[in-house]
Amino acid sequence: MSVERYLLLATVAVWAAVLSWKDCRTRRLPNLWTVGGAAAALVFRLGYGGWPCLLDGFAAAAVCGAFLLLPFLMRGAGGGDVKMLFAAGAIVGWARVFHLLWATSLAGVVFGAVLLAVGALDGARLAYGLRCLFDWRFDRKAAAAALPPKDDARARIPFSVPIAAGLLAALLGK
Repeated sequence: MSVERYLLLATVAVWAAVLSWKDCRTRRLPNLWTVGGAAAALVFRLGYGGWPCLLDGFAAAAVCGAFLLLPFLMRGAGGGDVKMLFAAGAIVGWARVFHLLWATSLAGVVFGAVLLAVGALDGARLAYGLRCLFDWRFDRKAAAAALPPKDDARARIPFSVPIAAGLLAALLGK
């Protein structure tokens, strides 16, 4: 690997680690880091490869942002998660965008399962959602009243950790 690739990996790893740490501690991703990361990635692409490289990164970023748009609209993902995944798409570019999304999804499932196993995540909302999908006789209104509030820290996954893992996997993959 070249020196430029090592510098890119180191910079992206620090950026992703800081965002993951902030998200785990506060369940918030600062706009300065998410939007700043996206802007820096797009400016880097413009300087490195010109307009075609910039458009490549923007197309990948748009696909990544659209990937979390529906969960965001359903209040299942935060705006910071959408912006971080947008920035990750701008970093990896079109050639690796689907690898990024696949690795992020897989890391999200594994991370959620680990959080459930150690008791750091309340599985009541997951159980409610699965029961709503598969049991047509289920009393949704009565069960929804017993759910923990959405703003409870145990009901929310810090999704920046799986995004960071997927980003690094996409960058390290061949």
